[in-house]
Amino acid sequence: MGLAPPSWDERAVLRFRGGEREGLKRLDRYFWQEDRLKTYKETRNGLLGADYSSKFSPWLALGSLSPRYIYEQVQGYEEQRVKNDSTYWLIFELIWRDFFRFMAAKHGDRLFRLSGLQGIEIPWQEDWERCERWQWGKTGYPLVDANMREIGATGFMSNRGRQNVASFLTKNLGINWQIGAEWFESLLVDYDVCSNWGNWNYTAGVGNDARGFRYFNILKQSRDYDPKGEYIKHWLPELGQIPGDKIHEPGKLTLEEQKRYQVILGVDYPRPIVDFSKSLQANEAAYNAAIARSQASATRPRF
Repeated sequence: MGLAPPSWDERAVLRFRGGEREGLKRLDRYFWQEDRLKTYKETRNGLLGADYSSKFSPWLALGSLSPRYIYEQVQGYEEQRVKNDSTYWLIFELIWRDFFRFMAAKHGDRLFRLSGLQGIEIPWQEDWERCERWQWGKTGYPLVDANMREIGATGFMSNRGRQNVASFLTKNLGINWQIGAEWFESLLVDYDVCSNWGNWNYTAGVGNDARGFRYFNILKQSRDYDPKGEYIKHWLPELGQIPGDKIHEPGKLTLEEQKRYQVILGVDYPRPIVDFSKSLQANEAAYNAAIARSQASATRPRF
């Protein structure tokens, strides 16, 4: 077909190989050989390494693994090894996947509309300079940048990472969520139309979530899920000399610290693209105004 084989990046969490045989091998290793399922709930929010989560999604997305087969294997594991919160949680994730498929079947092309499943007309921005900085991992927020560089290099990103970068694009940058969904669609090795667009609807606040302006606190998430900065340094080697907690907010480094840690802001690593709190406040105001307009329109008498 004239396609060049994808290049392999040694920093990738796993070398994904297509086909049913490879999918079955991955399941056998994760469940039975390495016995990872019993701790899935505790490790599933990891960022670095091959086995913090199942990594079944590429084979599920392409039909190489059946969700029913995985479910049956979990049942067998519960009978032969252990039945706990982790085995329940992996089944729950399969159900969540089904949920998005049912939502796509129910709502059709509303899934792709700017106003989303809820029909909320939010004045999204299309700032292409900021958008490209998000795409290529140059926002000045290390957790966001590390994840965006991972997906750009490998076509994969953890679930925790996807939630954080999507929240940052929509709730801090206020950029059209469709751009984010399309960017993921162009890169992901586990791209699934229902899960991808359903999750982006959800994150943007126009999908299956009635709890208002929800966002991820990027700095807290960075400290909680990458406390030593190992994942950040894996994908952002320019920050490799920064010690301790300072890795999460390099924008606060003094000039002396920048020299000491060999990272000059604006040269080796960008300054933060926005102020985290102020950007949230501005975008929340726009979101709440859009909700108010939507509610007013819904209650206005029609003649």
